[in-house]
Amino acid sequence: MQYEAKTPKEYFELLDDDWRKEKLLIVREFILENAPELEEGVQYKMLCYGSETSKLFHLNAQKSYVSLYVGNIEKIENANKFLIGLDYGKGCIRIKKSVDLHDSGLEDFVKKTIFTWRAGDDTSC
Repeated sequence: MQYEAKTPKEYFELLDDDWRKEKLLIVREFILENAPELEEGVQYKMLCYGSETSKLFHLNAQKSYVSLYVGNIEKIENANKFLIGLDYGKGCIRIKKSVDLHDSGLEDFVKKTIFTWRAGDDTSC
């Protein structure tokens, strides 16, 4: 889904108070707790996290899942081990209602992606 928000605050106000908002806020917490230096903004009508020159994550509530976009997942070492039980493709992790994020490897994946980015390694598409 696309939200006509110009700021993260507006984005959150536009979201319905349902399971998607709950999941999105948990993923947002994983990102901000592990990389407080990342700036939160809105790009391509979804939340984004990164610097002025590059974005590391994009986060969006879709109709039937929450999307976490991460450039190229294959560039993150051991990504497939962190993402067991999650639905993902080349650059997108789809988080469905039934997923318990605190019992998944998503936070470890986010940490590894941040570590890779901080090391100056390429995580882009």
